[in-house]
Amino acid sequence: MYDSSKSFALSMDQNDRLSSYRQQFNYPKNHLGEDLIYFCGNSLGLQPKTATDQMKKEFAIWSEKGVLGQESRWVAYHERLTRSSANLVGANETEVVIMNALTVNIHFLLISFYQPNEKKFKILMEKDAFPSDQYAIQSQIDFHGYDPKDALIEISPRQGEKLLRHEDIIDSIDEHGDELALIYLGGLNYYTGQALDMENITSVGRARGVTVGFNLAHSAGNVPLELHDWGVDFAAWCTYKYLCGGPGSPAGIFIHERHHDWEGPRLLGWWGHDKGSRFDMPSSFDPIPTSEAWQISNAPIMGMAPLIASMEIFEKIGMDTIHQKGFQLSSYLKFLLIESLPKVKIITPDERGCQLSIVVPGGKVVFDFLHDNGVVCDWRNPDVIRVAPHPLFNTFTEVSKFVDILKRALERQ
Repeated sequence: MYDSSKSFALSMDQNDRLSSYRQQFNYPKNHLGEDLIYFCGNSLGLQPKTATDQMKKEFAIWSEKGVLGQESRWVAYHERLTRSSANLVGANETEVVIMNALTVNIHFLLISFYQPNEKKFKILMEKDAFPSDQYAIQSQIDFHGYDPKDALIEISPRQGEKLLRHEDIIDSIDEHGDELALIYLGGLNYYTGQALDMENITSVGRARGVTVGFNLAHSAGNVPLELHDWGVDFAAWCTYKYLCGGPGSPAGIFIHERHHDWEGPRLLGWWGHDKGSRFDMPSSFDPIPTSEAWQISNAPIMGMAPLIASMEIFEKIGMDTIHQKGFQLSSYLKFLLIESLPKVKIITPDERGCQLSIVVPGGKVVFDFLHDNGVVCDWRNPDVIRVAPHPLFNTFTEVSKFVDILKRALERQ
């Protein structure tokens, strides 16, 4: 399917129907004005060129209209992201809303969906989840008066392995199902790049009467999702990674429609109140009968403007096509590494998006060489380099060049 010649990489780029989208992003350059090899869309996606115009529109309205811009444009501004976000994660439009930041949203969701009792009070999550998830879960357990040592069940790879085995997750759900109040997992592991079988995990968990939620920080914009059809209870994701919404851009939540008549605990704020009477300033809360009821405050307009520019691109192309190219890029990278650099260990499985996590001899020294030679990827202790060619702005030729630079780095060892 692949070969290691430069002409092959060039032909892949020439036949790539997404190749023109690279021109829609501002691409980082070195001090000589040459393009860097930017394989870090899993940390911060690049800026769509249309983001500047989108920001200018909002600044102009603010300048020209002041508070009058609220009524004419900003009150419903977040709704401009509803359809594209729903399509992104496989949801109904009533099930998604863009608001806040990721860990803030996780806390808001846990306030509602982690409801421990004397019998079912435990939470199942990965041992090596992203630290912010660990902090959030541990603090929520503390908040409810439980000890994380008793209430937290952490799934680990087997000894000597890097990846979670799906059967171990399912076995743990079956083993602890009578005690589990919540299953909370990363849909795609930030460290290894492993994508979990969210559909099956949800099915097994809900059959045992367990609430199921996912952190989709590395899934949204990277792999296709069908949250509604899978029956997921809730999920949250950020938008500054693969979705290219900009540093600190507002995050998203999904809450399945079966929870929209929610009568349980929920943190309240005026932007979750019924839109028809919100500005009547009533003292009693009347929730919007959708996921919007979990909103607290009005939308951060200047934070959402670049995200609107980016999501227009995702909506135009569709996640199936985006994922297909992302998987091709990482598959080509995998082929070249196996073909020419057998000392490189790839820990990411075939169940993945566009990220490959690799372990190399020399570790951090090799990473520093890559950085000094125009490659932007990232290092994760103790020994992993994460490489994520983004389907909207990276090329197969860049993948080939990256492997050449990596080979030079390893030859120095």
